Amino acid sequence: MKIPMKLKLGDEIRIIAPSRSMKILSEDGIRLAKKRLEDLGFVVTFGKHVEESDLQNSSSIEHRIEDLHDAFADQNVKGILTVIGGFNSNELLPYIDFELLKANPKILCGYSDITALANAITAKCGFITYSGPHFSSFQMTGLQGYQTTYFKKCLINNEAYLLQPSEKWSDDAWYLDQENRVYEDTNWKVYSEGSATGRLIGGNLCTLNLLQGTEYMPNLKDCILFVEDDELTIPETFARDLTSLLQASGGIKGLLIGRFQRVSKMTEEQLHFILDKHPQLKNIPVIYDMDFGHTQPMMTLPIGGEISIDTQDLKLELSVF
Repeated sequence: MKIPMKLKLGDEIRIIAPSRSMKILSEDGIRLAKKRLEDLGFVVTFGKHVEESDLQNSSSIEHRIEDLHDAFADQNVKGILTVIGGFNSNELLPYIDFELLKANPKILCGYSDITALANAITAKCGFITYSGPHFSSFQMTGLQGYQTTYFKKCLINNEAYLLQPSEKWSDDAWYLDQENRVYEDTNWKVYSEGSATGRLIGGNLCTLNLLQGTEYMPNLKDCILFVEDDELTIPETFARDLTSLLQASGGIKGLLIGRFQRVSKMTEEQLHFILDKHPQLKNIPVIYDMDFGHTQPMMTLPIGGEISIDTQDLKLELSVF
């Protein structure tokens, strides 16, 4: 698996909107996110069509493809961040010039609906993409330190590093109220013990499932699967989607599960009930309530990178990313 060139000070990061439009962000939020990235030492530019907005707060396939291709073809651009998630990045897949992308591998980072786009690029082009903050994620003030630290560890540094829990986490609507937030203690939890090393594949569960049966689906066999879901999930839909993915995988080496949002009603009892149904999950390491997904803060994870897991001391090390 090819690793895109890491970011360095002075590099240009292009912001594109392959899912929802930047029009849904406030002007203050855009300024703050841009300033935070500039304070990290980057030059921030925007795709031509990021502010177009249609009936579903997105833009035409043609214009989203144009911005995607321009970002990969422009030799000044070293990294690409998505504005935000949404519902429709998979619409782009048949129209992407994967040969163009393959000839110009570079960092692409986002999460949620971007799972479809990122995993398709990794599958078709053979280079690592990243599940991590959107451009809009850099608006957040509280818990930004953890998010930025792991963004830098994964996308700037070259040394192997350990994934460690945040001190606190939150599931409030920070984008509506930055000041009055509720924080809780973080506690990663082990469902089944074990150790494993493998390729890290995953992202938003229901979005990854959209790729099944297409040429854009990555090979899950013997991978370390990481999954999370958002406010639209409930225990029953998470169970169904996870079952589908496990059946299609041909066998995985480990499972990492991101923390659920409160509105999902996913309790520890419900999650254990779901996991208990799958004998294969008794014999591989399974960790849950981790710092990725739709709660804050979130780490950056390399799709296609190599990770080693040992639940004995909750040691997770990324060595190829």
